[in-house]
Amino acid sequence: MVESSLYRSNSAGSASSYYSSSEVPLPNSRPASADATLLGSNGQLPTIGSLSSVSEGTEEPQPTVGGNQFVDQELLRGVSIGFVPPAITPTLQIMQAVMPNIISLPYGRCPPLHFMAPNWRHLLKLMARLSGTRVEPTLEALSVIKTDLHLRVVVQFIRPHPASMDWRTVVWFTIDHPVPPTFPGAKKYTTSDVELLPWSYTLSSLPNVLRDSADTPLSKTYTIPATEALPYPKLPISFPNLALYLQAALDESRRYAHDSSTGFRKLSRMMDMCYPSLDRMDVGEQSERSKMGGLFKKVIGRGNKSNKSGRRGNEDTYELVTPFVPDEWG
Repeated sequence: MVESSLYRSNSAGSASSYYSSSEVPLPNSRPASADATLLGSNGQLPTIGSLSSVSEGTEEPQPTVGGNQFVDQELLRGVSIGFVPPAITPTLQIMQAVMPNIISLPYGRCPPLHFMAPNWRHLLKLMARLSGTRVEPTLEALSVIKTDLHLRVVVQFIRPHPASMDWRTVVWFTIDHPVPPTFPGAKKYTTSDVELLPWSYTLSSLPNVLRDSADTPLSKTYTIPATEALPYPKLPISFPNLALYLQAALDESRRYAHDSSTGFRKLSRMMDMCYPSLDRMDVGEQSERSKMGGLFKKVIGRGNKSNKSGRRGNEDTYELVTPFVPDEWG
C-alpha cells in the first residue's frame, strides 16, 4: 500500500520517490517535464491505486519495482509504505503500487513514514533486496540544515486482532530534530529512553497505532537509542544498509539481555515474545552463516565480543542483508 499523495516519478520516468504532502517542492527543483507529469490539469497530484482487498476469483495484480531491483512478488505480500497509518488486516495482499527508488523525508513537521511487512525477517529480507531504494532528506531539509542529518527509527510489532497469533512488523522513520532547550520537559528527550518516542515524532499528529508508544496486548514499541556501538544512521542511506542497522539494533539489544538498568534489552524481549521461532535453524544453516560472521562485523565496524545472550549476533544477517553497500551506514 502506498499513499497516493506521496507518489511521483523522476525526470527519467523510470524511478519513483515519495515526499510528504505537508511540504511544497522548491520551484525549479526538477525539470519542467517532471513537473508536468506530477500535476494534473487541476493542479492536483495524480492518484495511483492503493492496496485493497482482492475479491475471490479475481487475479491479484502483479507488483512492480524499479528496473534495478529484482524482488520475488511474495516478498511484497503484506507490505505497505507511506506517511499514513498502515492497514493492519488479517489477510495479506500483495503490494500493488510501485516500490519507490527514492524516499524523501522532510525535516520538521511531518507525520512519520511507516514501512510494514508481515514479520521481522520478512522486512529485512525485502529491504536487503531493494538495492535501488534509498532514504534521503528532501531538498527543503538540505536547504535548512547544513550539517549531517540522521534517522530516528521506532520499531513496532502489531497484532491484527486479539485472537491473532501473528505480529506485523512496522518500522517508523523521521529525521532527528533537536529539542528546543526552553521546551518544558526537554531533558527527557535527550535521554536514551526506549519507551519514549523521539522529539521529531511529536511535531505532528501521530497515528493512533503509535500514539504514546505505550505497550498493549496488541502492540509493542521500541525506540532505537544511540549508543557508542550503534549511532543513529546518517542520511542518505540505502535499504540494504538500513536492514544492517536494524539487525545491529537487535544485536545490541541482545547484548543487554541480562541488564535491566537501561531498557535496551526490550527489543530482544519483544522479538522473543512475538517471533519465538526467529532463533530456530538447522545445523547446516548455522554453519554456513557462521562463516560470514567476520564479514558482517567488518561492515558494521564492531564486533560482538560481549554478546551476553550467547545468540548468533551478526551471523544472523547472512541471509537477511545481501547485497549491501558498506560505506553508507553509520
